[in-house]
Amino acid sequence: MIMKRQNVVISDNLERVLGEAIAREPHDLLFVLTDETTRRLCLPLVEGMDCLKNARHITIAAGDTAKTIDSLANVWGELGRLGGTRHSLLVNLGGGMVTDLGGFAASTFKRGIGYINIPTTLLSMVDASVGGKTGVNFGGLKNEVGVFNNARTVILDTRFLATMDTENMLSGYAEMLKHGLISDERMWASLINYDITAPDLDLLQTMVAESVAVKERVVEEDPTERGLRKVLNLGHTVGHAFESLAMRRGAPVLHGYAVAWGLVCELYLSTVKEGFPADRMRQTVDFINSHYGRMTITCDDYDELIELMTHDKKNTAGVINFALLSDIGGIRLDRTATREEIREALDFYREGC
Repeated sequence: MIMKRQNVVISDNLERVLGEAIAREPHDLLFVLTDETTRRLCLPLVEGMDCLKNARHITIAAGDTAKTIDSLANVWGELGRLGGTRHSLLVNLGGGMVTDLGGFAASTFKRGIGYINIPTTLLSMVDASVGGKTGVNFGGLKNEVGVFNNARTVILDTRFLATMDTENMLSGYAEMLKHGLISDERMWASLINYDITAPDLDLLQTMVAESVAVKERVVEEDPTERGLRKVLNLGHTVGHAFESLAMRRGAPVLHGYAVAWGLVCELYLSTVKEGFPADRMRQTVDFINSHYGRMTITCDDYDELIELMTHDKKNTAGVINFALLSDIGGIRLDRTATREEIREALDFYREGC
């Protein structure tokens, strides 16, 4: 199955680009979904635009802990209460939680209405808003329920990033680093050498476009994650386990931090199992250690982390599957590891090697 490439627009004039995107989608009513943070910080950048003058607004709580069935039901309820029909259009203005949940709400309300994503965080620009994945967390697990359904348009404008703190910038940058690792050495090197703590937003816009293009190429070839698209989960098998463990502890961590920590473990596995160059692994791990720190775990947490990995959606018949690398751009899919090998990778991570 080949999916038509999603319409991703790198914006140089947000009002014009958004107006054109809305005009391409015949609709009776227009809705804008934000969370409490993006309503305060990002909505003021767009709410005076003519194309949104008649929009009806829905706001949900902020943070990944709000990415729930209850929040989803609230959006469905508000769409209905405010007069939404199967011909309505939803604009999701926010980070990955908003675009994931809003996309799922749009995909299921009245059996599906169109939606436009305007990601406002670096993470959502390069990951969550592109590729057609929508969903919510369920049963203590990340993105356990959802559907594949592309936004009609995704609009990327790095001006929103001026409102972001360093931690959230780093969260998104972990996904960009992953895209560099699965792409080529030039892209990887440019990411390792960029100062994300004092970002040049003009240069970052170019880097975001390049990062999105990597994901688009993969998604276009494998829209429903039957093959190549699994490489986008590099770092995520272990990373989602870290993220779920943090949620269980009542101390959630940013998604990109968990992915960065997962990359440490999975690059270790790539080196010992697939021959990934040790020097490239060390350079990447040093970058991650210096920017992301480490989540506190002990050997006593290993069994729980491994149990969480068994819930990963790439698994078959309960066998934990990894996307690994033999080199930068050297993709190796459907790789497995023994519990002892996974424990060694967690040792490597925990010891800060």
